[in-house]
Amino acid sequence: MSALRLKIIGYSTLCSKRLLTNSISNSKYISSLSSCNTNLKQRTGLYIPNYYPARYSSAAVENQAETPKTTSSRSKETLKGSSEKREFQAETRMLLDIVARSLYSDKEVFIRELISNASDALEKFRYLNVSSAPDALKLLETDRPLEIRLSTDKQNRTLTFQDSGIGMTKDELNQNLGTIARSGSKSFIEEIKKQGKDQASSIIGQFGVGFYSAFMVADKIEVYTKSSVEGSQGYKWSSDGSGVYEVQEADGVAIGTKIIVHLKTECREYADDEIVKNIIKKYSNFVSSPIFLNDEQVNQIKPLWLMEPKEVTHEQHVEFYRFISQSYDKPRYTLHYKTDVPLSIRAILYVPEGKPGLFELSRDSDVGVALYSRKILIKSKAENILPKWLRFVKGVVDSEDIPLNLSRELLQNSALIVKLKTVLTNRFLKFMIDMSNKNPSDYEAFYKEYSIFLKEGIVTSQSSIEKEEIAKLLRFESSKLPNGQRTSLSEYATRQKEDQRTIYYLAAPSRELAESSPYYESLKKRDVEVLFCYEMYDELVLLELKEFNNRKLVSIENDMQTTAAEEPDNIIAGKIFDVKTTSKLETHPCVITVQEMAAARHFIRTQAQNLSEENRFALLRPHLEINVKHPIIKKLHKLMSSDPELAKMISEQLFSNAMVTAGLILDPRNLIVHINELLVKALEKH
Repeated sequence: MSALRLKIIGYSTLCSKRLLTNSISNSKYISSLSSCNTNLKQRTGLYIPNYYPARYSSAAVENQAETPKTTSSRSKETLKGSSEKREFQAETRMLLDIVARSLYSDKEVFIRELISNASDALEKFRYLNVSSAPDALKLLETDRPLEIRLSTDKQNRTLTFQDSGIGMTKDELNQNLGTIARSGSKSFIEEIKKQGKDQASSIIGQFGVGFYSAFMVADKIEVYTKSSVEGSQGYKWSSDGSGVYEVQEADGVAIGTKIIVHLKTECREYADDEIVKNIIKKYSNFVSSPIFLNDEQVNQIKPLWLMEPKEVTHEQHVEFYRFISQSYDKPRYTLHYKTDVPLSIRAILYVPEGKPGLFELSRDSDVGVALYSRKILIKSKAENILPKWLRFVKGVVDSEDIPLNLSRELLQNSALIVKLKTVLTNRFLKFMIDMSNKNPSDYEAFYKEYSIFLKEGIVTSQSSIEKEEIAKLLRFESSKLPNGQRTSLSEYATRQKEDQRTIYYLAAPSRELAESSPYYESLKKRDVEVLFCYEMYDELVLLELKEFNNRKLVSIENDMQTTAAEEPDNIIAGKIFDVKTTSKLETHPCVITVQEMAAARHFIRTQAQNLSEENRFALLRPHLEINVKHPIIKKLHKLMSSDPELAKMISEQLFSNAMVTAGLILDPRNLIVHINELLVKALEKH
């Protein structure tokens, strides 16, 4: 890299598995479920974990026809017998302290966590219910509606969660809510012990403890539950999170689980139905089971990304796009993408129809893609899964493979996330390349509005492979095509002569100026195609790209430059560092060449005003190439002896004209004074 480029580029650079709520303690139960799962997997091809507590994928459970009926959210449970008081495990107490005090940055996520647990319970019941294994468990009320119901009570300051899922036995209550029986949570605590509580934030990994997040807002939690297995007894579990909990038998308990969160005074806003509704819509709008709040269903929109692409209509895509983007236009392009290799990905990505606003153009603007895991929102604006230059893309990505932190609020910086980003980016680029080839006129309309993002991608990407893929989407006018018609670099390459391994380009404000440029003369005469760059950053993009399809990208201004003298003379007041003759010019008397002309022009536009004229020219080191056959140059040679003062003025003006033509003088108005002086001097002779 040249010294000039190094100097100039230095100045200017373009600018959440969770703690599961159910476990099975006797081996027959586990064996039965394993058999059920294996049978179902063989019949459906679905992935079903063999160990019951593992979280099921809800990707294949869609749109069950269920009549929305009220379950037992208003049931009055009655306690019987005496309660059994137990202490939490020491590790559980530590876990409660960490989760409730330091893990979640936004307390509202406890609603998301409890709904997610309820969804798990429903999914587990669904799988058991459809199993036809000989030793399948006998389940109660198998025709009950599978739903999640929430109810608010401002007066009593409570928020209640009710699901009609698998429910829990007494042993499962003690395992799931009183001890840390999950290896993931154990590992978490062991790591805490090693590094200390103060390091919790940095070592929180893939451990699910969502239920305990409710203690952030609760001074007491009551859980009523009854297992779906025939012959099960109902129970009540309660705790204030201080170190002990109570378990007691209860009658009148509906099958499933009901959690009553008694809110702290300072958290009473979570008993407001409008606030809770907005939180449900924010995080859990795409849970497959219906969610009711005070008997009104909240989640109405289907998670389209889990459906087969051919089953989704254009109208559904428009509605879904408007919902996730909070806009009123339509998607210009729609990529509905599903794959299981190398990662499990279900995604829908949209390119907006509307023109990007000024805020979207800024690199500080938010990204438009939300990240889900099994239809539960992880992060609404997931910066890590697409590169920054694709911030104009709207959509949803759902992956079961992503590593999440305990609260799902921050993605781990892992190889899997990098892989997810790479897979999505490559797939989107392939999609856009296909679209550009299938319908060039539609792509031209897109390019006019969004080309700045593509160019940013080339400048900022660290991958040469990615740069070249983005480059396939670039479009430029060409000397071989009519005014206004653009071509791709790939198309340019197909028109090249067999011996030409260079792609030439020329930067100019307009086609007229490009075609009249002295730099274009030589290649025009040789019938070599030249791409015209009119936009401000086109030159820097091609300079950064360097080559395409094993062809070098060369500015014709640089192509004109020949070997410079070792110690060039300072000819015009320290501005020119070399003068030499050229045979490439015909109609122009002279031309300026500098190393890396694109970088030089960008430097002039952004940084030159901060430097003195002397330092400016010291960095640029312009070379003047003259056409000795031009009449002006011929007469100037004679004038050097007869009128050296006028010859000097003409030489300076020729230099200024060449600098303007090269785009190295932004405001030529500053030359007017010198032009007038030259005219006066010339008129003195007549």
